Amino acid sequence: MLVAKNVKKSFGEHEILKDVSIDVEKGDVLSILGPSGSGKTTLLRCLNFLWKADGGIMTFDGKEYDLHNASKHEIKEVRLHTAFVFQQYNLFLNKTALENVTEGLIVARKMNKADAIAKARIQLEKVGMADREDRYPPQLSGGQQQRVAIARALATDPKIIFFDEPTSALDPELTGEVLNVMRDLADEGMTMLVVTHEMGFAKTVSNKVVFMENGYIIEEGDSREFFTNPKEERTRAFLRLVEENK
Repeated sequence: MLVAKNVKKSFGEHEILKDVSIDVEKGDVLSILGPSGSGKTTLLRCLNFLWKADGGIMTFDGKEYDLHNASKHEIKEVRLHTAFVFQQYNLFLNKTALENVTEGLIVARKMNKADAIAKARIQLEKVGMADREDRYPPQLSGGQQQRVAIARALATDPKIIFFDEPTSALDPELTGEVLNVMRDLADEGMTMLVVTHEMGFAKTVSNKVVFMENGYIIEEGDSREFFTNPKEERTRAFLRLVEENK
């Protein structure tokens, strides 16, 4: 589904990603873990061309892309088949939940309005937001806004969804409703690449885990093996710290 090799990214003299490589197969739920500043979000943004990488090759859905020199056409091609769920929702405040989902379908994908509305309603129903389709973002809780953002992502029929810390801006009591939606998507076979601090999700929903620090992948592998028998001392120290801070 997606293979990225030797991804590099610097901001000025600060090297954020240092030859990072990952492999995501169809149906994988891959969680990317690590301390703040390790390069997790940068990796996600480079893979979806939100930021231009300084180097690296990505094979996505059978086609190879140069992450530094991809053309506008190639970037559009990748984005047509991927979706990105942001930490801060990124909803239009002056549009209803329904309009937030239909906007991209109508404007970017040239879908007629009736079909876009029908499709949006199906996805809002899927994330438990059908009864709030006429509400504006300020009238919704953070968890509800994030569920609208997930509905917006799903409406594009993506082959993979990138989640960038989708619950980190939420109060603890609202986190569960978003994670439940993501669990349902995993059960349905949606391919997901998730930057998260939610160890429970990474342990019980993800089938693969990548642990990053200082722009490198320190350890990766099966999620059960990662949590029960980590190979690297740095990984063990990270998991101990997480456990102590519960």
